[in-house]
Amino acid sequence: MITVLIEKCSGCGVCIKSCPFSAIKIKDKELIIDLEKCNFCGACVEICPLSAIEIKREEIKRDLSAYKNVWVFAEQKKGIVQPVVYELLGKGRELADSLGVQLWAVLLGNNIKDVCRDLIASGADKVLAAEDELLENYLDEPYTQVLVDLIEKHKPEIVLTGATTIGRALISRVAVKIGAGLTADCTGLEIDLKDKILLQTRPAFGGNIMATIITPNHRPQMSTVRHKVMKEAQIDNTRSGEVELINYNGKLSSRTKLIDVIDEVGKSVNLTEADVVVSGGYGLGKPENFKIIEGLAEVLDAAVGASRSAVDNGWIPYAHQVGQTGRTVCPKLYIACGISGQIQHLVGMQSSDVIVAINRDSEAPIFKVATYGIVGDLFEVIPLLTKRLNEILKKARV
Repeated sequence: MITVLIEKCSGCGVCIKSCPFSAIKIKDKELIIDLEKCNFCGACVEICPLSAIEIKREEIKRDLSAYKNVWVFAEQKKGIVQPVVYELLGKGRELADSLGVQLWAVLLGNNIKDVCRDLIASGADKVLAAEDELLENYLDEPYTQVLVDLIEKHKPEIVLTGATTIGRALISRVAVKIGAGLTADCTGLEIDLKDKILLQTRPAFGGNIMATIITPNHRPQMSTVRHKVMKEAQIDNTRSGEVELINYNGKLSSRTKLIDVIDEVGKSVNLTEADVVVSGGYGLGKPENFKIIEGLAEVLDAAVGASRSAVDNGWIPYAHQVGQTGRTVCPKLYIACGISGQIQHLVGMQSSDVIVAINRDSEAPIFKVATYGIVGDLFEVIPLLTKRLNEILKKARV
């Protein structure tokens, strides 16, 4: 419940500007809060200089003691575990160790026993491997039935999945079925050691802020995590773990069926798996200037990326976009050319091992995350850099 304390309110209007939902207005010199628009974020409470706004939240207490262990949904396609799973296992291992619990992987498919060993080598203490013909390829209903069944039976305290097409479709259905909270597109996960709850960080309000979300009163705590924002688990083939095979023996059902899987035809931009990415931004000025980016990328055998502003201006196709609304990349080397470094872009590339920024504006935000910064005209710097790299590579081949 949110309340305006009339005796304290001076009608200064500071809270109106702070409200991201435009839920506050002054009518007849009285502060009015539209409860249909308000989501009780508390921004107005924090900014009010007179403490004239109060939020009282109903405290819900539930027995959550039966929930333990961290789970990772091990998404597979054609029997191959997807790369994002190994990133989740790396982070899941950290979370499980912080809580003093086990890390489990949940694998759904058909004839998938051989894959389980890889999940254990990547940090899982146990693998729940559910098999059925209807699980061979992703279908909403049977996958939801199985994951809900396993969660209700084993009661994990945390469930993580990749923010992929499959992960997003599946985990939202599961969260509704079991009445749990779900935070989408997380870029950071940590444990609050005091309260033993999961801190889930994600971009909010168009990427202008980073919000940390908690679900203290519900279990499991569920998150989808963007690909390439976390480091892959270290493989240790000496690790031992338990594999539990669960055969549903035709008990599952689906109102839909998979007719065919058609692989993407034609040239694709494999940004997410590239070791080197060279990206261009608004500083390039016009679409023709992407040729200098492509020239540097060719020398480095790199993928070509772009900022949202370059894509929105039609200079390069969306498949090249790096950022919150594009691809997330984590290459060994990321070269940002003429990119200012707004938070929406940084979310998609700040986990890169080495970041080189080229920009004429020495105050550009990109330099705050850059490993190396070059302040200068990209139209002078990039051709010189391309020429020098060509010379070095030619000598190396001799």
